[in-house]
Amino acid sequence: MSGTGHPGIGRRFPPASGKVEQAAISAFARAIGETNPIYFETTAARAAGFRAIPAPPTFIFCIKYQAATPVAVLEALGINGQAGDLLHAEQNFEYFKPVCAGDTLTFSEHVADIYEKKGGALLFIVLETSVTNQSGELVAKISHTEVKRS
Repeated sequence: MSGTGHPGIGRRFPPASGKVEQAAISAFARAIGETNPIYFETTAARAAGFRAIPAPPTFIFCIKYQAATPVAVLEALGINGQAGDLLHAEQNFEYFKPVCAGDTLTFSEHVADIYEKKGGALLFIVLETSVTNQSGELVAKISHTEVKRS
């Protein structure tokens, strides 16, 4: 299997949505060692120009992961996969608008590439996701690569 030959390339998945909760943002911020009060206090967030507590960078991947897991993507592609067979290898984010507590995000994902390495022992699945908010505005694009052991 190589990039252009896999039938799953280009496959689009039904959009999935998730709500951005203030408590989840604050818990994520604490977990990554963030101390900026904008991630914990509405007054600090508004004073900094945000409409509500903003999500730290990469937080949206948590919401995406709740909406559609890599194992579910593999199953949809007809690839037998278990969580223990997967490695989250890479991710990239491009941001366009702030994501804040109270937003509802919709994730529209497609398979950008699928290829093998190590003589077929490793299968790489590259997924690209557009993220829009409740107003239909593009807030981010995510690209991530999952690797499955054969």
